[in-house]
Amino acid sequence: MDERFTIFSGIGTYDEDWEDPGFHRNATLEIEIVLEGRGIFEWTARKMGIEVGHVIVIPPGIPHRFGAISKIRLGVIHLQHMSLSLAAIANKLTPSGKEPQIYALSRLDRDRFAKLLREWIYIQNYPLKEKDKTYAVWAEMLLLYLYEHSQADSQAMTITKAADFLRENLRQQPKVADLAAMTGLSAVGFRRTFEKIYRLSPKQYQQQCRMQEAKWLLSATDKDLNEIAEQIGFSRLHSFSQWFKEAEGISPSRWRKRQLHMND
Repeated sequence: MDERFTIFSGIGTYDEDWEDPGFHRNATLEIEIVLEGRGIFEWTARKMGIEVGHVIVIPPGIPHRFGAISKIRLGVIHLQHMSLSLAAIANKLTPSGKEPQIYALSRLDRDRFAKLLREWIYIQNYPLKEKDKTYAVWAEMLLLYLYEHSQADSQAMTITKAADFLRENLRQQPKVADLAAMTGLSAVGFRRTFEKIYRLSPKQYQQQCRMQEAKWLLSATDKDLNEIAEQIGFSRLHSFSQWFKEAEGISPSRWRKRQLHMND
């Protein structure tokens, strides 16, 4: 019997009256992500609604079925005969191994994953020089992305809307009350849930996003420091430089030079 590692992926679009004809089970680890629309996911122990951003991870041998409530687009990955390192990542997504797990991706993370999945599907149909190695690397990257960015908390779909707002609006400094209003929670409830999911306060989270963007702009663009400072929410270069130095121990100009020398 051939037990070579296999990965199959695709994206399917279904009308609102679509549903699986019945329960079925796979010999593979199955990962489904809802890219558009709403639907139903059911297994022997539970039936639940799924929507854009939900990721469903189904261990091998679990009877299950899908259906659509509206027109729905699903991305799917099937994995079988995984290496020990890949199986270790998969086990983190299915800790019990006995029932499906439902996760949530924010809109930004979902869009990035969809781009990765489409690129992988393209590569999958391309003649490759190192097919087995390429398949293994892409499988690990896709699983790691889901593990790093998916949230298991039941309120994550709501909270990620506020997190995405913070990531996309680095120049603004919204109040917690305004962020809470986006999610329908009280300010206290929002802060508590946000910190539970991200292990940071909303302010700390936005500061982390600012630093990530600053480092990206410093290392991957030739924008001057004034422009970078303004882009991430600082009206004065001095304030940006002081903030960066307090966090990293060196000024942004020296950090940029260090990155250039590392790439020489």
